[in-house]
Amino acid sequence: MKYKFKIKNLDCANCANELERALSKIDIIRNVNISFMTERLYFECDDKDNALKEIKKIIKKEEPDVIIEEV
Repeated sequence: MKYKFKIKNLDCANCANELERALSKIDIIRNVNISFMTERLYFECDDKDNALKEIKKIIKKEEPDVIIEEV
């Protein structure tokens, strides 16, 4: 399934690219895309709850000030 989240407090487009690269390494999610301009995180997965746990873990490590909210 496809999911869309609002992503807040990203400082720059490069930060978005770095975070997208880190999230794309998570095995259980596919087609990760972060749009800095629209403040959106898009991804596909089969298990949303586990995917969110992994995503939040990576975000906390890479960009601790970033917040994601379901749209």
